[in-house]
Amino acid sequence: MTEKSAQLTIGGKTLDLPIYSGTIGPDVVDVGKLTSAGVFTYDPGFVSTASCESKITYIDGDKGILLHRGYPIDQLADKSDYLETCFLLLYGELPNQAQKAKFENTIRNHTMVHEQLRSFFQGFRRDAHPMAIMCGVVGALSAFYHDSLEISDERHREVAAFRLIAKMPTLAAMCYKYSLGQPFMYPRNDLNYAENFLHMMFAVPCADYKVNPILAKAMDKIFILHADHEQNASTSTVRLAGSSGANPFACIAAGIAALWGPAHGGANEAVLNMLDQIGDVSNVDKFIARAKDKNDSFKLMGFGHRVYKNFDPRARVMKETCDEVLGALGINDPQLELAMKLEEIARSDPYFIEKKLYPNVDFYSGIILKAIGIPTSMFTVIFALARTVGWIAHWHEMISGSYRIGRPRQLYTGAPQRDFVPLDKR
Repeated sequence: MTEKSAQLTIGGKTLDLPIYSGTIGPDVVDVGKLTSAGVFTYDPGFVSTASCESKITYIDGDKGILLHRGYPIDQLADKSDYLETCFLLLYGELPNQAQKAKFENTIRNHTMVHEQLRSFFQGFRRDAHPMAIMCGVVGALSAFYHDSLEISDERHREVAAFRLIAKMPTLAAMCYKYSLGQPFMYPRNDLNYAENFLHMMFAVPCADYKVNPILAKAMDKIFILHADHEQNASTSTVRLAGSSGANPFACIAAGIAALWGPAHGGANEAVLNMLDQIGDVSNVDKFIARAKDKNDSFKLMGFGHRVYKNFDPRARVMKETCDEVLGALGINDPQLELAMKLEEIARSDPYFIEKKLYPNVDFYSGIILKAIGIPTSMFTVIFALARTVGWIAHWHEMISGSYRIGRPRQLYTGAPQRDFVPLDKR
C-alpha cells in the first residue's frame, strides 16, 4: 500500500487521495474517491490520466527514453530481431536459445490463413484502401478460429497471440496483391519473418524472387521500432474493447481502425504527401520559411513528436537504416533527394534546433518504405502489422489481471431536462 496521499478540498469536505509510485516515472494520484463527493475529473484526451497499470513499455518524452520491459529501444533494434522482441513483450523476459527457436517455429506454423478467407477479398473493390480491408479480414478471423476465443483461458489467449502475430504479414501482403490484381503468394517457412513478408509482397509465381538481405534487415527494424508505444490511441482502444470481454480478433480490428486515423498511424504517409506538396529541392527554402511562420498552416510532417519533447529515440536507428537502404539501392529519386535536403536543414537550422524539431521515426520509415517499393497506401498497414504484438501484449496483460469494463465519464453541457412539446405546438 502507498504511504503518500494528496488532499483535495471540495465544498468544505477534504478527501485523502492515495498517491502511487511506479518503478520509474511520475507518481499518480488515485481519484477513485471523487465519485463519493459527486464530482469527476475533466481531462480531454486523457493527457494527465493513467488509465491502467502496466509492466510492458515505459516512455519518458522529455528525456527521449523508450523501454520495452526495461530494455532501451535502440539496444533492441541494434542487437535483437522482431520475433525476439515479440517474445519479450509477451512474456516479460528475453528468451534463451531454446525458447527463441520454439517461438519462431510456432509463428512459422501459423502463417497460413484459412483458404476460405481468400474469398473475403473478392467482396472488396480493387481500389479499396488496404486499411479498410485489414479491418474487415482481421475481425473476420474470429469466425475461423473458434478454438481460441475463450478469453479466460490463458492457453486460448496465447494461441490467439501466435495466430495474430503470424498471420498479419500474410494478410497485409494479400491486401497489396489484391490491389494489383496479382495472385496471393503463400508464406514460406524457410524464410524469417521480415523476409517472408517481402516475399509475399513482391514475389510472383512466374519468376524467381530473391529477398534483398539489406531490405529484410531494414524491414525487421521497422517492425521492432513500431512494436509498442505504451498507451497510445490504438492501444487504449484495444484495451477498452477488450474490457467488454470482446474476443482478441475483434479487439485488434478495433486497434487497426484507431490506427487508421491520420493523427496516429498515418504520419509516415503524411511525410510522403508533404514531399509531393513541396515538389522539388528548389522549393525547400520557401516551404521552410512557411513552416517557421506561425500564421501559415503549413507544417513539416515527420519532425518533432507529441510525446518526445527532446528527440525520438527510434529516429537514430531509422536514420542509420535509411542510409543503408538508400546506399544499397542507389536510388536516384527526386523525392528522396528532397527528403535528405529537408533532413540536412532541420539538423543545422537554429530554428529547428531551438524548438527540437528533429526528424522522427515516421520521417525515416516513410523514406525507407518508399525506397523498398511499398506504396504509401500500405504504410499504415505495415504499422498495424508491427504494432499487433504490442496490442495483444497489452490485451493479454489486462485480461490476465483484475480489470473493469471501461466507462469514461463526461462533462455534460447540453440542454437541461425539459418536457416534450407536441408536433402541432412547435
